[in-house]
Amino acid sequence: MSRPQPVVEPIVELKGITKRFPSVVANDRVDLSVLPGEIHAVVGENGAGKSTLMRVLYGLYQPDAGEIFVRGRRRVIDNPRRAVSLGIGMVHQHFMLIPRFTVLENVILGYEPSTAGLLRLRRAEERVGELCRLYGFALKLRAPVSTLSVGEQQRVEIIKVLYRGADILILDEPTALLVPQEVEELFANLRRLKQQGKTIIFISHKLDEVLKIADRVTVLRRGRVMGTVPAAGTTKGHLAELMVGRPVLFRVEKAPVTPGEELLRVEGLKVAGPHGRPVVNGVSFAVRAGEIYGLAGVEGNGQLELLEALMGLRPVAAGRVAVAGRDATGLSTREIRLMGVAYIPEDRQKRGLVLPMTIWENIVLGAHRERRFLRGPLLKFTAMLPYAQGLAKQYDVRIASLFMPALALSGGNQQKVIVAREFGRAPRVLVAAHPTRGLDVGAMEFVWQRLLEARAGGQAIFLISADLEEILSLSDRIGVIYNGRLVAEFASREATPELLGHYMLGAETAAPEEPGPRGGTVA
Repeated sequence: MSRPQPVVEPIVELKGITKRFPSVVANDRVDLSVLPGEIHAVVGENGAGKSTLMRVLYGLYQPDAGEIFVRGRRRVIDNPRRAVSLGIGMVHQHFMLIPRFTVLENVILGYEPSTAGLLRLRRAEERVGELCRLYGFALKLRAPVSTLSVGEQQRVEIIKVLYRGADILILDEPTALLVPQEVEELFANLRRLKQQGKTIIFISHKLDEVLKIADRVTVLRRGRVMGTVPAAGTTKGHLAELMVGRPVLFRVEKAPVTPGEELLRVEGLKVAGPHGRPVVNGVSFAVRAGEIYGLAGVEGNGQLELLEALMGLRPVAAGRVAVAGRDATGLSTREIRLMGVAYIPEDRQKRGLVLPMTIWENIVLGAHRERRFLRGPLLKFTAMLPYAQGLAKQYDVRIASLFMPALALSGGNQQKVIVAREFGRAPRVLVAAHPTRGLDVGAMEFVWQRLLEARAGGQAIFLISADLEEILSLSDRIGVIYNGRLVAEFASREATPELLGHYMLGAETAAPEEPGPRGGTVA
């Protein structure tokens, strides 16, 4: 006769947490129980309330109802410093580091050890070095953060919360910017943290990774808990169905398409950085009608500058950009868009939306000068509003009203507004940077289908993504950018995540030849 298993008390327990914003209930009587020493994943659709719930736990938001228990005691967490005092730390998706400060300075900032008002830097360095050795984090403490890779910056963020005494770590989309090798390194670090008794709450959209790293998974849908399941006893399909309320297809059917005329050509493009040095250095490629050309690379290797140069947002130092055979080098963004180029920008808040403007205004933005939306010199609102309403519905933008400001939407719904606007223009060329970043599996599937429909309809698509699954699933050809150069190019059937990750980290260089007259490579 087996002995009964001892009852393990939760280290964190949320009971009946409700958080309301104007016109939306983000969390609706949410119960969450996290056990000590476990990796507990929280997944859900865009707007499901995951980030809101974690911000309540970390003291950034105050709940309208419900209670928080930490180590069995009811707590009021009214600010992040209170959360830190209870051993709770949060690593945000967008890192909060000062680039010109060293690793050590970033880690101890705000918690500097001192005696009689004097900073004890050596003591701090010894303590941080000890933490790095204990948890297996390879970091040069005196290196400026600006010199670190994305994966190294993330380790700095984790060491920062450990230095503050956290034994409950909240990680918000921690793999969003990492290549496969860096994800494996992160997971090795997380397992080591777990072995040392740390508790980790892991927020992610990537269900394969959730099942690989988590002990248990809680699924939210529209602010409510759909269930908590052991990761070992569930499947990716089951989690996705709990998230979106229907079966989800994880592989897209990419029908064969014969590429047509060349619609986008980039030749020897150079773009200068802030100190005059090239951050894009001699990049050449071409994209044809009915083709998706994917560009893979660790963020910060020139992708942003390349995109902005293509769209007239940044000057071109040398080289040429052509759209459907017409020279577009140095044209304004409006002129390039009038040539039939649509743009999903890398940063949705800085480049994609005017946040104080309403949702309908953001959807119509850029098309508002079209004849159908004008009555003489005046805007024709009776035509604009139905147009915006139709696109918001077609692209499943979850809103209470078209008259809400864009800043009131979740990140995923902000992304849907941009995708709806750009696809709605039926462009000849689509320049898409991270088109599904922040989207849940259902919305991601929807956007992938729209991209493939655009490909089948003869559009040329230049796709940049940090998600290698997205690059591999959608692209016909794949280039790899490293340190501002195109270092490799593959047909999609030749590429694997490991191979791409190898080139993305600069381990090897096999620069492709200049694009041929129809976008292929010259033998």
